[in-house]
Amino acid sequence: MGCQVAGKTLEIFKLREESDTLKQAKKRKKRRQERKKLKHDKENSLKESENHMKDEIVASDMFHLLQIVRVKQKIRSFSFSPAISRKGQLLATVVLSLHNNSVEVYDVTEGSCTPMHLIDLPGHRSDVRSLTLSNDNTLLMSTSHNAVKIWNPISGSCLRTIEAGYGLSGLFVPGNRYAIVGTKEGKLEIFDIGASERVNEVEAHQGTIWSVTLYPNGQGFVSGSADHDVKFWEFKLAEDKGTKALNIANVRTLKMTEDVLSVCFSPDSKYIAVALLDSTIKVFFADSLKFFLSLYGHKLPVLCMAISSDAALLASGSADKNIKIWGLDFGDCHRSLFAHSDSVMAVQFVCNTHYLVSVGKDCKVKYWDADKFELLLSLEGHQAEVWCLAISSLGDFFVTGSHDRSIRRWERTEEPFFLEEEKEKRLEALFDSEQDNMADAHELSKGVPEEGAVALAGKQTQESVTAADSIIEALDLAETELERLRVHEASKEKGIFQPNVLLLGLTPSAYVLRSLSNVCASDLEQALLALPFTDALKLMTYLKEWMIEGSQTELICRVAVLILHLHHPQLVATLSSRPVLTSLYEVLKVGVKRLKDTMGFNLAAMSHLQALLASRSDAVFKDARDKVLAVRENLAKKADQRPDQGHMPVKRRKKRKEAA
Repeated sequence: MGCQVAGKTLEIFKLREESDTLKQAKKRKKRRQERKKLKHDKENSLKESENHMKDEIVASDMFHLLQIVRVKQKIRSFSFSPAISRKGQLLATVVLSLHNNSVEVYDVTEGSCTPMHLIDLPGHRSDVRSLTLSNDNTLLMSTSHNAVKIWNPISGSCLRTIEAGYGLSGLFVPGNRYAIVGTKEGKLEIFDIGASERVNEVEAHQGTIWSVTLYPNGQGFVSGSADHDVKFWEFKLAEDKGTKALNIANVRTLKMTEDVLSVCFSPDSKYIAVALLDSTIKVFFADSLKFFLSLYGHKLPVLCMAISSDAALLASGSADKNIKIWGLDFGDCHRSLFAHSDSVMAVQFVCNTHYLVSVGKDCKVKYWDADKFELLLSLEGHQAEVWCLAISSLGDFFVTGSHDRSIRRWERTEEPFFLEEEKEKRLEALFDSEQDNMADAHELSKGVPEEGAVALAGKQTQESVTAADSIIEALDLAETELERLRVHEASKEKGIFQPNVLLLGLTPSAYVLRSLSNVCASDLEQALLALPFTDALKLMTYLKEWMIEGSQTELICRVAVLILHLHHPQLVATLSSRPVLTSLYEVLKVGVKRLKDTMGFNLAAMSHLQALLASRSDAVFKDARDKVLAVRENLAKKADQRPDQGHMPVKRRKKRKEAA
């Protein structure tokens, strides 16, 4: 039996036979009696029954410590080989899975524990903290806490492994002969890739070097550090023992007020952007280092940045889980995207496009359209936080590095994908996760509702999801029809506008109202909850028109209150929603007052009719039902008491004949 301890050892025990176990128990009891110096006869005490001895057997009597396997890394798990070996004194073969992604095999005998095999892939033994692709995409450099590895990104084979410091950033020197790595200790390490050795080490900064980026012209690079400095470096060739080797020289230094977390050059060499610990981004002119723009908006520090190939857009990812798209002409924020459920660790533009790739601590890789501000793809594969990202110059593949010590290569295929299908997949996944969370919460909740208590169902159903889909489809169809109508009115051609037959002869507004009114009242709240905020905002723009028309006022008021309750933070933060809310407030008050007046008028008319009917009748109108029932009951009783004519007395029949 093996027992794994919380450390670097594995204890292997041997199970004794039953007779040996009883002997061990007897010896233990004898020793205990000798220690206690019992006065009664020891021989009588040792002649106890075996059944009684079995009751006193403990684990130490059954198990004997055979071997202790000691390894250099923490043990994650172990397993014994099911095959029984016949070789000599070999008792078992045990396999250990270690913390550094390696597997070791040991043979266990009575007197020793011998290592036999080691399965050791050429990957990293700790987090992959940075990735860099060469200009021709033939080499990939990855850094970790104690090594730099050079890979072939196409085949995935490891070409070089070089000892290094804790690398957090890196780059290839043009020509792919040398590489430079910025470390946690503030050093810049220069590596000769062909010789697989570190040729130079420069004390560049007093703090951690978080970012290094190459000049667009390739003649130098920039480093940003936690010591508040942005340093500009140039490449130089220095002779050493008759051979020329690469060296670097500091030519300029830009002093900042906070820790520098990321540095980025614009491809046209015009601007340099610096992300600081105070959650701001400073943009300077690259030639004169004069201040140009300051970008405010993130609530937490900006961890990564990227500038598009045309130098029109800057994307920033932050610890506040958002990606912001900025315009570099005026420094305006085009859009803020809630990108990941945890910190955004890296963003990069695909070359010559406005497509954006982002990675985060939520283990996901996401692909965005920075012009339409839409999420195109969400890729899953990593099992832990994703730290770094590198995109090829052609945009045909990119690689990601993670806390799970893996490097994954994602390749663009010829297979097309459709945005609507991807949205549906994400909604289904979100729906399934919400169902699981609700089920867990229901199991954990101990409160029992009162008997007879009634409340809205807190769980989404297939009907509510279908209702939400029908509302979204109606909104999209109405928006398309309104756009067609605007184009027709703006065109100079005079002709009859042909409405869409899918609207069933209704106006776009009436069609949306029809779809909304078809939703069951019990599913309305969950259907509105499933609507995205953009569609909920579209729906609110129709409420004013419906309220003015005066149709289904109660339904419109309920929809308005539910949307305001469900999306209140987004509505308050969105500028475009304020005019809609202001205009809707006035219309809702007037519409509700009109409905109350109508109901009051109808109630007064019914009271008047009740009074008229009561005045024309001898009976009081409000008791008419009871009195009618009483009259019917009396008539029924009289009918039951009235005898049949065949049994009428003779005298009464004679009188009737005479009268006739």
